[in-house]
Amino acid sequence: MKDLDQHKKIAVLVDADNAQRSKTKHILDELSGHGHIVVKRAYGDWSSENLKNWRTTLNELAIQPCQQFAYTTGKNSTDGAMIIDAMDLLYSKRFDAFAIVSSDSDFTSLASRLKQSEIYVFGFGEKKTPISFRNACDDFIFTEILGDVPAETLPGNPDMAQIKRLLIKAWREHSDDEGWMNMGHAGSLLKRQRPDFDPRTFGAASFKEFLQLFAPDITVEQKQRGNGRPYMYQVVV
Repeated sequence: MKDLDQHKKIAVLVDADNAQRSKTKHILDELSGHGHIVVKRAYGDWSSENLKNWRTTLNELAIQPCQQFAYTTGKNSTDGAMIIDAMDLLYSKRFDAFAIVSSDSDFTSLASRLKQSEIYVFGFGEKKTPISFRNACDDFIFTEILGDVPAETLPGNPDMAQIKRLLIKAWREHSDDEGWMNMGHAGSLLKRQRPDFDPRTFGAASFKEFLQLFAPDITVEQKQRGNGRPYMYQVVV
């Protein structure tokens, strides 16, 4: 992950038509660990009965509601308004990162465009979010894993075998002379290939715990390397 800190400025854009209202605070809490949230906007037709429950959430979290009337039945004009605002914010050159909150694939091109301008892109959406949007982000987080979620309700991931293959590939290509791979380096490589990867999806609190799910095929240990003792892993072959 790109190095973000409290001095980095983040713009949060919420597609209220395709976002979980109950997860909004958890999303902001997640982002607060990566920088300073400067802009918080939510888009939708606030005259619609479908969005009436958002009012309390917007007020409590100081999110600016942006009105967008549905001019044509069956067409989502919210997406267009969000994209236009995102480009205006991009051209202001005030932001280091954007967070797009939506389960809609229509924001795939926007995420790609922001990345072309060297802007870090967070995506937040449900498990149903199309993979095109998930992969267009630098870091995509499933909203189902945010907050106090019992482990048995976590969405899981049918691609766990693929993730294991990626870990083995990284180990084969980057392990040291003693056959150990730096866990932090492996996590960064994995995130580049699978932006939607998050250990919490599997009920693991950390990447270390996630790797331990593959035992005995993968062994995790602390190793002395220079002046430090990083966690490293080794594939048992």
